[in-house]
Amino acid sequence: MTEKLYDGDAYCRTFAAHVLKCEPKEDCWLVVLDRTAFYPEGGGQPSDTGVLNLVNVLDVQERGDEIIHTTDRPLPVGSAVTGGVNWARRFRLMQQHTGEHIVSGVAHRLFGVDNVGFHMSERFLTVDWNGRLEADQLRLIERLANEAVYRNVPVKTEYPSPEKLEALSYRSKKKLTGAVRIVTVEGYDVCACCGTHVARTGEIGAVKLLGWQNYKGGTRITMACGAQAMEDYGEKQENVSAVSALLSAKPEEIASAAERLLQENADLKRSLSEARAVVLEQKAAGFPENSGNLCVFEDDLSPDDLRRYVLLLSKRCGGTAGAFSGEEGLWRYALACADGDVRPFCKRMNAAFQGRGGGSAELAQGSLKGGSEEIRSFFQKTGNT
Repeated sequence: MTEKLYDGDAYCRTFAAHVLKCEPKEDCWLVVLDRTAFYPEGGGQPSDTGVLNLVNVLDVQERGDEIIHTTDRPLPVGSAVTGGVNWARRFRLMQQHTGEHIVSGVAHRLFGVDNVGFHMSERFLTVDWNGRLEADQLRLIERLANEAVYRNVPVKTEYPSPEKLEALSYRSKKKLTGAVRIVTVEGYDVCACCGTHVARTGEIGAVKLLGWQNYKGGTRITMACGAQAMEDYGEKQENVSAVSALLSAKPEEIASAAERLLQENADLKRSLSEARAVVLEQKAAGFPENSGNLCVFEDDLSPDDLRRYVLLLSKRCGGTAGAFSGEEGLWRYALACADGDVRPFCKRMNAAFQGRGGGSAELAQGSLKGGSEEIRSFFQKTGNT
């Protein structure tokens, strides 16, 4: 059985222990100690990393009453080791986990939603609640969570007696038996949890809700705490400054500047589309009327332009018209027939040129493989039906 030093003292960074087991697994080793400060993955919290003597600890998992340390080198069974937890990483996780407790505790107390899942990562954490919350409710949760940080209230862990536990109102994702570890953030949350937490809420630094969405009938939020929140703010500030310079607008004005730019872009696209429509009409008018099947190749036509052009051509030629764009051997196409069903022709063309596509009686589109001269010859030889 491995003694869990992290359970009683989340601030334990170094410790002494003895190696009970060391077994190879692929290119790593699985090490069991008599005691450890390394937190194993669980409850949504990633495992700790660090060192045992000069051996790197890559992952930690709990199996029954043993804590399994995955290392990159073996350690002699029976030897004494000194362990060192990657404290910078551990403390970030402690900030996240405690911040999540406060946010979920406030959400539960105010709006009756339960935390049904959460996951911590290096950049942010996600929390799933089993009820829908609106933006103003989430802003209130964030504000109250940060008030808890400013108040610097204690965060306490304990294993209550069965009698005390029975009388205690606490959050838990499932019904628990045996010894239950309770984490209390005074005035904000009481929750069953096995993770590591800061001693006082002021150590969290800041709580920021980064985004939210409806998820499986409830609400999924993305949030960051402490160092994470500052890194996220710094990254966003750099992006805002860059966009501000590109738009020649003050940071507080970039949203309106971006809206103006988008509107200008939309106006230009509309003007360009109208101009291209005139060009296509002029091109179509250059072909003789009622000439029968017609096949044309043009550079850089968009799918919309292909459709527009082939409809003009079909009315002009009186037969089946095909417009192709792309590169020699690989084409996007549109087919149209003003007075008939173009689908049989499309099916035969696809079969002849490894094509894929289809559409309505009037208009079909797709792609195919073949040389331009072969395709022109196919149009000359193939009837409309």
